[in-house]
Amino acid sequence: MQKRNPVTTSDLKKAKAEKRPIAMITAYDYPSAKLVDEAGVDCILVGDSLGMVVLGYDSTIPVTMEDMIHHTKAVTRGTKTAFVVADMPFLSYHGTVEEAVKNAGRLMQEGLAKAVKIEGGQEIIPVVKRCTQAGIPVMGHLGLTPQSVHQMGGYKVQGKDIEAALQLIEDAKALEAAGACAVVLECVPAEVAQKVTDSINIPTIGIGAGVGCDGQVLVFHDVLSYASSIRPKFVKTYGNIGAMITEAVSSYVMEVKTRRFPASEHTFAASEETIQQLYGEGVTR
Repeated sequence: MQKRNPVTTSDLKKAKAEKRPIAMITAYDYPSAKLVDEAGVDCILVGDSLGMVVLGYDSTIPVTMEDMIHHTKAVTRGTKTAFVVADMPFLSYHGTVEEAVKNAGRLMQEGLAKAVKIEGGQEIIPVVKRCTQAGIPVMGHLGLTPQSVHQMGGYKVQGKDIEAALQLIEDAKALEAAGACAVVLECVPAEVAQKVTDSINIPTIGIGAGVGCDGQVLVFHDVLSYASSIRPKFVKTYGNIGAMITEAVSSYVMEVKTRRFPASEHTFAASEETIQQLYGEGVTR
């Protein structure tokens, strides 16, 4: 693959202007980040979905700043060119603006992220403005916002009626005006997402929002069917790594149980002299 320069916010905006789709994937650790970076993705999202995907929670709400920093550090160590965005977790930006900027700054300074992602519309505009002023790129997130799933009454498609659709457009415009570099649109009808995309000059990244967005994002584990039991309608699986892993580990277990592993080629041998001394008669210690 041809060597690439690190992706920047300017590159993302240029991609929208030139109608070149942006490929984004969610990853949570060094090996997955290294693999997707080498595969040519434009952006990597260190999503707070790690709460469900790799930590075993039933929502994103238990995820902490320390969790996000820990995983972001691992991802950035495995990334050379992709633009790494880290999620601001639940309650990390819902207090004062100063606290929100401090938390965003930690994801940049300690996690080495290139940007942070914040869920919400009009209510987060002061935070977006202040982060932008502080030199912290912000990616917005509209539609289904998982941190508000209990308030929304579950994981439901958003923006289905005209009032909700118009609100999405207004929120996207407000985020752009506040300085956001892009906006994720999650679980939004394709026609609505297209209208939002056409209404702003920053890229939209869709997940369950149709092909009209400027880019798409999926979770690494969903793309590979890697121990991922959730199958939303918008997910497409491109490989079945989970089945391969289960089969491989099952083979390992069987060979251990039947003493077929380790074989001689996996074993180190002592010298004949050492063996004689170790097992010979009269050897004492």
